[in-house]
Amino acid sequence: KISFLNAATEANAKIGNYPFTTIEPNYGVTLFHTPCPCAKYGKTDACRPRYGKCVKGVRQIPIKMLDVAGLVPGASEGKGLGNQFLDDLRQADVLLHVIDASGMTNEKGEETVGYDPINDIQWLEDEIHSWIFNNLWKKWGNILRRHLATKSSAANTLQLQLSGYGTRIVQVQQTLDSVGVKEPSEMDKWDKDMLKKVVAAFMKVRFPTILLLNKVDVATSGGNISRICKKYADATIIPTSAMAECFLKKMRTMKMIAYADGDDDFLTHEDDASLDLVPLDDKIKRRLDNVKDLVMFRYGGTGVNNAIKAAVEAKKFIPVYPVKNFNSFTSGKDGGAFPVCILVPPETTVREFAGILHPDLEKHFLYAESPAGLRIGEDQILTYDNNVIKINAATGIAGE
Repeated sequence: KISFLNAATEANAKIGNYPFTTIEPNYGVTLFHTPCPCAKYGKTDACRPRYGKCVKGVRQIPIKMLDVAGLVPGASEGKGLGNQFLDDLRQADVLLHVIDASGMTNEKGEETVGYDPINDIQWLEDEIHSWIFNNLWKKWGNILRRHLATKSSAANTLQLQLSGYGTRIVQVQQTLDSVGVKEPSEMDKWDKDMLKKVVAAFMKVRFPTILLLNKVDVATSGGNISRICKKYADATIIPTSAMAECFLKKMRTMKMIAYADGDDDFLTHEDDASLDLVPLDDKIKRRLDNVKDLVMFRYGGTGVNNAIKAAVEAKKFIPVYPVKNFNSFTSGKDGGAFPVCILVPPETTVREFAGILHPDLEKHFLYAESPAGLRIGEDQILTYDNNVIKINAATGIAGE
């Protein structure tokens, strides 16, 4: 788990094969790769991101990652560091469940041999479900009384109770739609099983989970990977080797290989003598050959970059580029094109985006424009097709 954080973010968190290596959360910043509009509008050379970077028309957007305290069965009842883990969970948009596919770490985080990791997925889901369900069920009577007294909709009642998880009303409505709840909902007739069903649906909407099968380069991983993929055929599963990614990045820093994050191969001085690379000794060459054979060729890469991409896409975030000038695509005094990129949740309207940029822009909003000179209505949903935008406000024209 911590190895993955280090591989994805170049952090330097403490790694250990024993329970609760992570006591306090470890933070890091990774990069989400997506096509940058600078290529479409011929501004590749002028593109100057304030945060992250742009490499040959590929935008690399900073994403915060949080490695939280490990979870053990019974966490929802306070075992291990469960309460701390579950509280940290509230900050997350997406969960990356790092599973030791080699079977060398058991459910308590202890080093072992021959452990079957296939059940780790289910008990993690069960613990999160119990945490949310118990928080609702212990006060369900009071919730229903208030619901009936205020004649609220099911979505509004649940959103009030689930707001502590960073939940938007649209997410609650998606949850209810997925279980077939229509208004009037007759919430007062819901039994325990119905509430459990709603919580399970809520988890999929609020906390989508990507399964990362780590240590794919270990011989014992193959069988476990096949069985997990078969049992969880509908899940998003990414085979990964965090240690291989860490090693490749170290070799790159030492100028021993040419490697770009997410690539399925790398080059050495032996491959191309024109590259400014250090010749390899036999030991390093053998290690790199193993990474190439067991990870790169077999799985198409270390999987770390694919995991970040899958996490952002799981929530269907839209990258939006506010600008002030459609000739230069600048957005401020620094003069670079497309300096700002903000990831927004799906169904975000133009006016809501104005509020994300600055409350005054939403308050004094007049209209928005596209690079084609067309006006965009305040209620229009932002998508990849209209994600370069200029906001016009009553106090002047602003793009940020």
